[in-house]
Amino acid sequence: MTRPRSKIIGHGAYLPKTVVTNADLSSKVETSDEWILTRTGIRERHIAAEGELTSDLAAAAARNALERAKLSASDIDLLIVATTTPDNTFPATAARVQAKLGMTGGAAFDIQAVCSGFIFALATADNFIKCGQVKRALVIGADTLSRLVDWQDRTTCVLFGDGAGAVVLEACDSGIAGILSTHIHSQGEHYDLLRTTGGPSSTGQVGVIEMNGKEVFKHAVMNLAEVVDEALKFNGMTPDDLDWIVPHQANRRILDGTAKKLGIDPAKVVVTVDRHANTSAASIPLALDEALSDGRIKPGQLILLEAMGGGFTWGAALVRI
Repeated sequence: MTRPRSKIIGHGAYLPKTVVTNADLSSKVETSDEWILTRTGIRERHIAAEGELTSDLAAAAARNALERAKLSASDIDLLIVATTTPDNTFPATAARVQAKLGMTGGAAFDIQAVCSGFIFALATADNFIKCGQVKRALVIGADTLSRLVDWQDRTTCVLFGDGAGAVVLEACDSGIAGILSTHIHSQGEHYDLLRTTGGPSSTGQVGVIEMNGKEVFKHAVMNLAEVVDEALKFNGMTPDDLDWIVPHQANRRILDGTAKKLGIDPAKVVVTVDRHANTSAASIPLALDEALSDGRIKPGQLILLEAMGGGFTWGAALVRI
């Protein structure tokens, strides 16, 4: 018996209305548009309004994805939210999203793998479908990282934004389209290189983001290139077979460095970091939604999703649209 394959049948996104430009930040912290743009490629970012929760962003993106899939929440068997910024320590933000969507059956839970969260969530949902335990899954990446930023630290506050993206997966016969493979990794020895300064069991406070930028950059380029190569070799393919790479939008230099290391044409890389900044688990589904919506990514094309985050965590997914 042939195992089913997970196919993306819907996609959606949500960005908060408030846009903060580099010029806006330069009035609050010692920085400039040129300084930020040269080092990161970021021009602006979206910031959640006061009282606007991660679950609000996630639910909005999910509704858009369900609408494109021509499904209702009752058609979903599994809901996974990848997030670093849950509404509450518990219950899971996914449970709140489940309620907001009116989904009364199935299961809902969160995954925390920081910026790699969407890849980890996609891999989890894909395996549930492959095992035949669910028919349809809603996978969401959503974060409000502006709530974890030290707005006086110019080395980190310029990097992050808020947003959410979602995809609907459906079991299909093993044909051409669908998720071909997923690959996830972690390396806990680098825990302190990218982290927050607090947590419920350490300080009782959420803390703020701290990062060793040079070390993160070095590991990101190396790990991402390796996991892309792993995904391609697993499927008997080469970089030339790829139509698009949809990467985690952390920093333009990381995107360019990874493409160069792999020998991939930068024109094949979907880039939204200039307008979204680093939205953590939301960045890949946000970029994917944009490229699918504007027609750049077309049915039948081969795309590679890849990300690295704190932990360190990293991963990739090879998908035929």
